[in-house]
Amino acid sequence: MTHMGNQPGAPVRSGIPEHGRVPKYYVVKAKVAELVDELGEGGLLPTERDLAVRYEVSRETVRQALRELLLEGRLRRQGRGTVVAGPKLEQPLSLASYTEGVRRQGRTPGRALISLDRFPCPEELAPAVGVAAGDPVWHMERVLLADDERVGLESTYVSEARAPQLDTEFDPDSSFYAYLHDRLGVVFGDADERIETVLATPREALLIGTPPALPMLLIQRVSRDADGHPLERVRTLYRGDRFSFTAHLGRQE
Repeated sequence: MTHMGNQPGAPVRSGIPEHGRVPKYYVVKAKVAELVDELGEGGLLPTERDLAVRYEVSRETVRQALRELLLEGRLRRQGRGTVVAGPKLEQPLSLASYTEGVRRQGRTPGRALISLDRFPCPEELAPAVGVAAGDPVWHMERVLLADDERVGLESTYVSEARAPQLDTEFDPDSSFYAYLHDRLGVVFGDADERIETVLATPREALLIGTPPALPMLLIQRVSRDADGHPLERVRTLYRGDRFSFTAHLGRQE
């Protein structure tokens, strides 16, 4: 039988259950994964019909195998075909911005502005941005891009007092962190982040350009400046098939 899991860090025993009975789709998935490695990034996968004939299974079995490889980011749709996807983007869990993380991997970062609104701050949001309820806050929503590929959706909340001319002097395609630091002199101190897996809403999936069933990584961050004062709240959806996250952990004394 073809095995998945020859690479370091692969599932133990290639994901085979202890009773030894392996689902048929998983066997096909393992064989397609080997084909993916042979084709390399950008390689065009045979059609579902051709794969079904090759592996002597039903098209539904092939479809299930491909569905998992698509969700894992090994494959991606291109037009009416399916091609081998490139490696996932590694985003560090740090105060570095999305822009810096993408550039370090030789990709071109970008953002497309969806909306920039100013409104009275709701009571539940006020502590995170350091204002009283009813004070004006900005909400900026942008699609995240990597080499013009839509890979996420970012919502940023910041008080108007922190960035009074956000709507006129900030380039929405650039790094908001760089703007705060370089233009406004804000020094970042620390941040709290929460990470969870979610499904995008229909609107979010449409903006990112993904099926609603594609798992997303949701990161919610509350940042503070060097004096410990609340600075911003950011809610970011990352495509689960295009991102992995890294962190360096040190021993606490």
